[in-house]
Amino acid sequence: MTGLYYEEFEVGQTITHEKRRTVSESDNQRFCDMTMNQQPLHLDEEFAGDTQFGERLVNGLYTMSLAVGVSIPDTTEGTIVANLSYDNVSHPNPVFHGDTLRAQSTVTDKRETSDGERGVVTMHVEVFKLDGEDETLVCEFDRTALSLKKENVE
Repeated sequence: MTGLYYEEFEVGQTITHEKRRTVSESDNQRFCDMTMNQQPLHLDEEFAGDTQFGERLVNGLYTMSLAVGVSIPDTTEGTIVANLSYDNVSHPNPVFHGDTLRAQSTVTDKRETSDGERGVVTMHVEVFKLDGEDETLVCEFDRTALSLKKENVE
């Protein structure tokens, strides 16, 4: 178990997730197929070529899901009771096939549950597209999780 217990989260703490992922055409296609999202902007090269982007975009929900996935080992793996919400989602810049993404989570709030048995932790997650030394923000959102307290597990 590598996740953090409620007591180990600190408001203001930024966790840089070391795992990165280069998004492939196959990743995007499979995600769209699994979610039954047939938006031509994600799947139809000719259609997308005639848009302002000039090529297919990676599904934004895939980008968000990938960020959650790479953040789990550093934040809530084995220490979560449940994800409570995903809020304030934005996609300020597009992601294309072949882009490499990384994520970071900043703890913005934490509080004990009313019974004191667990804790609620909110993290602001940011996803960046890497381009050499430059990074571009491509997705951000707030994730709120119900977390175990270490004192109640031991």
